Amino acid sequence: MDRIISSPSTRAIQSTEPFAQDMSIQIETDERLLERVLSTKDMTNWMEKLRNSFDAMDLAYHGGESGTEATKRAMKVIEELWGDGNLATVIVTHGNLLALLIKHYQSSFGFDDWRRLSNPDMYRLAQHREEVSIQRLWEEIDS
Repeated sequence: MDRIISSPSTRAIQSTEPFAQDMSIQIETDERLLERVLSTKDMTNWMEKLRNSFDAMDLAYHGGESGTEATKRAMKVIEELWGDGNLATVIVTHGNLLALLIKHYQSSFGFDDWRRLSNPDMYRLAQHREEVSIQRLWEEIDS
């Protein structure tokens, strides 16, 4: 592992600290990995609104980001990393933004898939020439 880039949110950093310490890697933060804001207004039916936003990626609610806007923001981080060469990098972000990144590469990934993400969850994104693969790595532990 060469780098760890995290959302600057306290929860994301604290979740990553044990791994970073074990690997002796400093955590870098990047605002572009912050969670997507669905709206700045309280919405009692926010889950329905979130579902709609997966179906209509350009849909944006009051003060919030569309799925397209949030995806573009996070994709800039990934594109910069790929431009840097073959550094193995851990990216730490939040559930909705992670789902949007997966959807970018697997267009069938949607709201119901987002609901099935575990917390935490882990995916490997790899680029080989022009091909990009995405694979879920996290295995849920039966209790």
